Amino acid sequence: MNRNDLRRVDMNLLVIFEALMFERNLTRVAEKLFMGQPAISAALARLRDLFDDPLLLRNGRAMEPTARALAILKELQPALDTISGAVSRAKEFDPATSCDIFRIGLSDDAEFGLFPPLLNRLREEAPGIIVVVRRANFLLMPALLASGEISVGISYTTELPANAKRKKLRDIGVKVLRGDKRPEPLTLDEFCQRPHTMVSFSGDLSGNIDIDLAKVGRARRVVVAVPQFSGLRALLAGTELIATVPDYAACALIEGCALRAEDPPFPIEPAELSMVWAGVHDNDPAERWLRSRITEFMSQETRPLP
Repeated sequence: MNRNDLRRVDMNLLVIFEALMFERNLTRVAEKLFMGQPAISAALARLRDLFDDPLLLRNGRAMEPTARALAILKELQPALDTISGAVSRAKEFDPATSCDIFRIGLSDDAEFGLFPPLLNRLREEAPGIIVVVRRANFLLMPALLASGEISVGISYTTELPANAKRKKLRDIGVKVLRGDKRPEPLTLDEFCQRPHTMVSFSGDLSGNIDIDLAKVGRARRVVVAVPQFSGLRALLAGTELIATVPDYAACALIEGCALRAEDPPFPIEPAELSMVWAGVHDNDPAERWLRSRITEFMSQETRPLP
């Protein structure tokens, strides 16, 4: 196909094709692209004609891409990234007049403990923007970045897409939260004997804290697991329950309530809170502004910890 032949290719179809390859569900693609499902069905029919391939085949209740579709995606993604980057770099960005939509992936601890001051600054500088937050963790982040559902994410991270970039924001220190009225700090024995509450996105009952406890030959007893940090205030207040949480989440949780935070009675290896973003957005003026504000508000102590 020469350049003149490209005039008959609708670029919107290629964007829909990419979304179909990731979502493999017409309804989810329609929701993601703010289109009706009949329009997505019609686009899939046109894509099948364009590429002379079924692209997606029904497999029970799921849809699976053909080998040809996966090969096309592998070739098409870098081209779409290049086009998107070129268009973004051609735009000037003025926060004061921007109406851009920014899509950010945040782990629950970052959303609860670090996001509110950041949002205040973003709203001050760019009152017309829209910020969409998606719940993310190290398991979800790669797929959210690869599919374009977020442009930047903040979390503890492990594996990332090949074109993603990463910047360490801070070490994740920890504090022990408690709601009892005894003034003495917890000993290691008391820490292990007390019932624990754990924030667990996936429902697991162990984490890095248990690895560090095992290094000193001890274990804890988790009796409650909840999916987000906001519920800890009510659960811990006036009880024997304790929770070990990131220091910035502890700072937000004890504000204006009877909970208090203290250092753990054993050494804990800090994890890293990182900012990650898709390489295609590396030089986008709007995204660079957003990342600069994230770095400003999430990579340093914005208020003293107890």
